[in-house]
Amino acid sequence: MLTVDDLKAKLAAQEVELKQKNEDADKLIQVVGIETEKVSKEKAIADEEEQKVAAIAVVVSGKQRDCEEDLAKAEPALLAAQDALNTLNKKNLTELKSFGSPVAAVTNVTAAVMVLSAPGGKVPKDRSWKAAKVMMAKVDAFLDSLINFNKEKIPETCLKAIQPYLQDPEFQPDLVASKSNAAAGLCSWVVNIVRFYQVYCEVEPKRQALSKANAELAAAQEKLTAIKTKINHLNENLAKLTAKFEKATADKLKCQQEAESTARTIALANRLVGGLASENVRWAEAVENFKKQERTLCGDVLLITAFISYLGYFTRRYRLQLMDDIWRPYLSQLEVPIPVTPDLDPLTMLTDDADIAAWQNEGLPADRMSTENATILTSCLRWPLMVDPQLQGVKWIKAKYGENLRVIRMGPRGYLEAVERALAAGDVVLIENVEETVDPVLGPLLGRETIKKGRYIKIGDKECEYNPSFRLILHTKLASPHYQPELQAQCTLINFTVTRDGLEDQLLAAVVSMERPDLEQLKSDLTMQQNGFKITLKTLEDNLLSRLSSASGDFLGDTELVENLETTKRTAAEIQEKVKEAKVTEAKINEAREHYRAAAARASLLYFIMNDLNKIHPMYQFSLKAFSVVFQKAVLKAEPDEALKQRVSNLIDSITSSVFQYTTRGLFECDKLTYIAQLAFQILLMNTEINPADLDFLMRYPVQPGVMSPVDFLSNHSWGGIKSLCSMEEFRNLDRDIEGSAKRWKKFVESECPEKETFPQEWKNKSSLQRLCMMRALRPDRMTYAVRDFVEEKLGSKYVIGRALDFAASFEESGPATPMCFILSPGVDPLKDVEKHGKRLGFTFDNKNLHNVSLGQGQEVIAEQALDLAARNGHWVILQNIHLVARWLGSLEKLLEQHAEGSHENFRVFVSAEPSSTPEGHIIPQGILENSIKITNEPPTGMHANLHKALDNFTQDTLEMCARENEFKSIVFALCYFHAVVAERRKFGPQGWNRSYPFNTGDLTISVNVLYNYLEANPKVPYDDLRYLFGEIMYGGHITDDWDRRLCRTYLEEFIKPEMMEGELHLAPGFPLPGNMDYNGYHLYIDQALPAESPYLYGLHPNAEIGFLTQTSEKLFRTVLEMQPRDGGVGEGGGTTREEKVRAVLEELVEKLPEEFNMAELLGKAEERTPYQVVALQECERMNVLTQEIRRSLCELSLGLKGELTMTSDMESLQNAIFLDMVPDSWTKRAYPSMSGLALWFTDLLVRIKELEAWSTDFVLPSVVWLAGFFNPQSFLTAIMQAMARRNEWPLDRMCLQCDVTKKNREDISLPPREGAYVHGLYMEGARWDTQTGMVVEARLKELTPAMPVLFIRAIPVDKQDSRNVYQCPLYKTRQRGPTYVWTFNLKTKENPSKWTLAGVALLLQI
Repeated sequence: MLTVDDLKAKLAAQEVELKQKNEDADKLIQVVGIETEKVSKEKAIADEEEQKVAAIAVVVSGKQRDCEEDLAKAEPALLAAQDALNTLNKKNLTELKSFGSPVAAVTNVTAAVMVLSAPGGKVPKDRSWKAAKVMMAKVDAFLDSLINFNKEKIPETCLKAIQPYLQDPEFQPDLVASKSNAAAGLCSWVVNIVRFYQVYCEVEPKRQALSKANAELAAAQEKLTAIKTKINHLNENLAKLTAKFEKATADKLKCQQEAESTARTIALANRLVGGLASENVRWAEAVENFKKQERTLCGDVLLITAFISYLGYFTRRYRLQLMDDIWRPYLSQLEVPIPVTPDLDPLTMLTDDADIAAWQNEGLPADRMSTENATILTSCLRWPLMVDPQLQGVKWIKAKYGENLRVIRMGPRGYLEAVERALAAGDVVLIENVEETVDPVLGPLLGRETIKKGRYIKIGDKECEYNPSFRLILHTKLASPHYQPELQAQCTLINFTVTRDGLEDQLLAAVVSMERPDLEQLKSDLTMQQNGFKITLKTLEDNLLSRLSSASGDFLGDTELVENLETTKRTAAEIQEKVKEAKVTEAKINEAREHYRAAAARASLLYFIMNDLNKIHPMYQFSLKAFSVVFQKAVLKAEPDEALKQRVSNLIDSITSSVFQYTTRGLFECDKLTYIAQLAFQILLMNTEINPADLDFLMRYPVQPGVMSPVDFLSNHSWGGIKSLCSMEEFRNLDRDIEGSAKRWKKFVESECPEKETFPQEWKNKSSLQRLCMMRALRPDRMTYAVRDFVEEKLGSKYVIGRALDFAASFEESGPATPMCFILSPGVDPLKDVEKHGKRLGFTFDNKNLHNVSLGQGQEVIAEQALDLAARNGHWVILQNIHLVARWLGSLEKLLEQHAEGSHENFRVFVSAEPSSTPEGHIIPQGILENSIKITNEPPTGMHANLHKALDNFTQDTLEMCARENEFKSIVFALCYFHAVVAERRKFGPQGWNRSYPFNTGDLTISVNVLYNYLEANPKVPYDDLRYLFGEIMYGGHITDDWDRRLCRTYLEEFIKPEMMEGELHLAPGFPLPGNMDYNGYHLYIDQALPAESPYLYGLHPNAEIGFLTQTSEKLFRTVLEMQPRDGGVGEGGGTTREEKVRAVLEELVEKLPEEFNMAELLGKAEERTPYQVVALQECERMNVLTQEIRRSLCELSLGLKGELTMTSDMESLQNAIFLDMVPDSWTKRAYPSMSGLALWFTDLLVRIKELEAWSTDFVLPSVVWLAGFFNPQSFLTAIMQAMARRNEWPLDRMCLQCDVTKKNREDISLPPREGAYVHGLYMEGARWDTQTGMVVEARLKELTPAMPVLFIRAIPVDKQDSRNVYQCPLYKTRQRGPTYVWTFNLKTKENPSKWTLAGVALLLQI
């Protein structure tokens, strides 16, 4: 190694050498100077000579040009003479010669030739024809003499003598030609030869001058050449000297540089030693750390690979649980423990601050979960598949890769070619919006199944080139997709779903940036700056280390290395200083930002409640992007206030009400209460204002089964609820108080609006939520009103007043990227609003800037053209009924997405769609629903509004169009009432109609047209025909259930009959059919005469409303329970987790489930196989199938919860069902219809098994059979017929069942009847059975489903059946009616049976 002293000695020697070299160079410089001067002098002489030569050359070239021009003038004459000679030949000359005495013109020509060709210039005197002939005697010789004539030397005498001939006007070749061709040729020759000679004479002197000048030029050039040769010689000498001089200078420079370099090296060495001193400390620490890491490296790498491979799909909570509570303990407790760094953060090994900073600058959300996701995405070897419903991940990916990203969607033509191209080019490909199944063609690509040594991959039948730098990223918008196991194995699933905390942080940044832009800017600058620092520092350190490691041998010459080191040190010092400052600033900023956290937390909560609404209906889809816009507008709208606390409170209020309005306008009326209840409960839970256990009770309402009510004003079911409530500390002794003060409680319970009354005793002091819990048990039918009051009390009245939003206000929020989506309801046309508002803004069909496409077959192309045109020119497009073109909806979604950017600012899209009745039938793409403003328009509710609406379909003209005005008007009004009744009766659920039918205004208007035609055509009113047409065809066309058809028919029989013309007809109690009035008179009559809304208007008992309201409140709480967040919050009141709760129920169910029936043993016992025994055996068999499935699925789930089996979607559904107290689907499929929750259903199941066990011990028919306990009650009723048919030998097809209602209860009967059977367990809905009179009579108020006494059922021949004064009463298995129909029993009645038909009276096996 060189030391600095060695370097100094070397420097001294170099300085001596440098001095010597300087002297040598100076001597050489003088010699070179003298030589250079010599060359300069000679060069000056040469330059002068060169100028002279140039001047001469100019003169010569001028003269030469002059001569050539003149000669060119003579050329034509010479050519002409030549041509003239060419015309002469032996023949024509001989001919000329033979002329005797030719004319003067010819003789003149020959004379002129003689003159010209006179030898020696002696012009002959004799120029006669004779002499001419002599001249031409020898023709050939004569021709030669002319051809070789010396044209440059014509004697002067000849020229003179020829002048007279030339001046002769006759002397012209043309004139002479007429006499002789030969003479003409000679004439032309003479003329042209003379002409040539004249020009030639002018040129000659110039030519002589030219040759003289040329001679001078040659002499000058020779002289110049000699001088140049001399200069060249001098230059060579000079070059040699210069080369010598340059070498000397270079040596001197080299020596100087070496000296300087040595000096610099000395300086650098000193700097390097100083600079690395501090790095030494850092490196020593790093080396120490590396040594420690060496021990744990294997374990760390194992954990990190597991982190990348498995954790991506889990939420933050599960990630932590797996890492800290499962994996680490597992590794440490192995037989040979695998050491792992105690507080290992996987991110530190996979990435660094600089990368994370860069990602955040590209738009990755700053929460921990997102950072982990990005790390997994960039580190995984399998292709990443992003589950990204809020599109935050994909936004980051697009920003990260920018122009280099190929974005593709599966499905469109040509997408595979795009993938192939990218595969060969090595691009990054993002496949967007992947569904739950992936095109199988991509299988080999997803699995990276390369062929030909990894150079190719098969896509379909094609072998595609595979570039190793190719990268594939898959992305789905689905919130919780279920992928095939092989896809999960091929890809790394990454859960980018935004979390409540993550969103809270993002919204906090948003609210602070609007409220305190200075703070947010400062924070964002700080973050960017810190991120920048980290990146810079990392780059500098990396550069330094890479230079040091790659520096070979003597690196002391690497100035850059040393400077880099110093820059790193300087930057590091600056950064440390700034980081300290930043920490202080950041603490201040965070403190200031925290004041706004409450607003962000509320907004985040609201988003997640809104996002969960799709569990109620798949039409309710909302995007985070749209939510952010609402959020920002709400912040701007909030009341300003100087006091920060009040301002935050105003913000929370504004955000809540804005989101509430935005959400509710897109909800159906029936779901609005569910939403506001969930809103209130979640807000109160977040503010810890309510007890989760109370809320859990309210929603689950776990009724204690099998209890008897000690008071007459509460049903057994309600008492079961009270008993269950009493098990909670706050409600202890409630049952004793109710029993003790029964009178006061009865008054409270039976009041009309108990939710407005105060509770008896000290129970009035309970909290609002606790009062709701009690109300749920006491008056379930009033719960919808009670919940509304609760919301009003907690959130304010604006959350419960149902106000229709003005269309114009909603329109303000729309834009090219935000379409408006109308969710259609029967009988409502929302597009009138669009047209009305369009007119106001100048968008009409006439202006050709409003396009309306009603979708259906073949309309898709027209719609696409309209969209393209509108996007370009800023028009409006209405797309009606998009649900009719399921296949095209994907294309529509993409089109709207494309037009969302770069379209005209006035471009708007309005779509309308009908919601599907089932989640499975839902087809409207999420993308369309999420980004649009959803608006529901529902038909009016209540008889009053519906009757007005029905009448609104007609005008005064309609009423006057028929000649038989009285009949026509009366029947039209009755039809309107009928239409309103059948439409509005739907709200009473199955008691209203067994199935829901889409009756619409078209049915009514067509019926009126039919009525008009029939009245015009018939002299008498054909009541029967009209009723048939209306009831069986117009309205009956929709109806699929026989009992509903009977109901429809009965209404028409009551409303349209001859009595209507006698003024005796009441459409409803207290509402007579009006007489002859005009159109407005009818409207007025409705307002004045129609009684208040009540079930009586429909022919129903008031209990129907109680039943309907109870069902509504049940559904409300069931839905709210299903919407509870999975992790934390309600549903886990009492500190137990979801899994623990499920496990407890599961163990209890397994424990209680009895053994299966031993079918072999039973078959042995039942030898006779009587109809009853066959029924019993079938029931036992079916029960076995059900209990086997229950046991199998519960055991499977138990193993799944223990982690011994992989959880499947079926197991997940079962777990969910148990948690929500619902009967799992796989059980329902194998069971009997039931509307109970899981707890009651299971209790009921055990009772059924017990009954079957009792019956199957000896197969003796029980004294009283529990008809409800059968899977298939029809089979038992049929068995009664079969048994009696065999006994009495009656034909089975000529028999029917006779049902006699006894006056006894089950306990009163000890033996079965001789024939037929006693059955019990039936209830009546809509009326009650009066044991005294043995008839169907009006129900008692609040007694919804009174029990029937024991029924004696036997078979009789059909002809013995008594059909007088009976009501044909349907028997159903459950209150759901419809598909659960069992049989029809004839029950005695004093009233007209139509009364019970309209009241929806039926027998039920379960309530």
